[in-house]
Amino acid sequence: MVSWRMIGRQALHDCRVFDVSRASFEPPEGGTPREYYVLSAPDWINVIPITDDGNVVMVRQYRFGIAAETLEIPGGMCDPGEPPAVAAARELAEETGHSAGELISLGWVHPNPPLQDNRCHTFLARALTTAASQGPDDDERIEVVEVPLERVPDLLVDGTITHALVLAAFQLYQGYRRGVSPPAVRP
Repeated sequence: MVSWRMIGRQALHDCRVFDVSRASFEPPEGGTPREYYVLSAPDWINVIPITDDGNVVMVRQYRFGIAAETLEIPGGMCDPGEPPAVAAARELAEETGHSAGELISLGWVHPNPPLQDNRCHTFLARALTTAASQGPDDDERIEVVEVPLERVPDLLVDGTITHALVLAAFQLYQGYRRGVSPPAVRP
């Protein structure tokens, strides 16, 4: 398959957590270029922290996009120049007060490739210890909730967990449990 070719890109707006650009692409077979809007964001991370007794440390928090609380796993953005594993350890501590003795990469997904250019990396955190008290961002109010791992599949299906990237994270976790190797990070 022949790819579209980007022939121009103009930055339009900086929205703190992402930038909006208008990009022009030429179709593979030639013809009239078309314009698309692209959200450029830092890579994101998700962490599936599992306690020694088989509970997943989850967070309940308010999400402004849906104006409701959600049940999720810890996650967030990579700071500029911060490797995903370092961001995962930082977000785990900030959102739950835990640190991981072992952090395993489960892979990554593109959150929304029609509009976004970033990735969401997922990590499994084991050998958890309570490192400190939570240190969430100023606009976060987080309740830490432990859920038995065996209950998670039901929560994914019954609508208790609705965040698509959390569903993707648990799919990567299932692949890990079956011995499937995660995709390599491409430039």
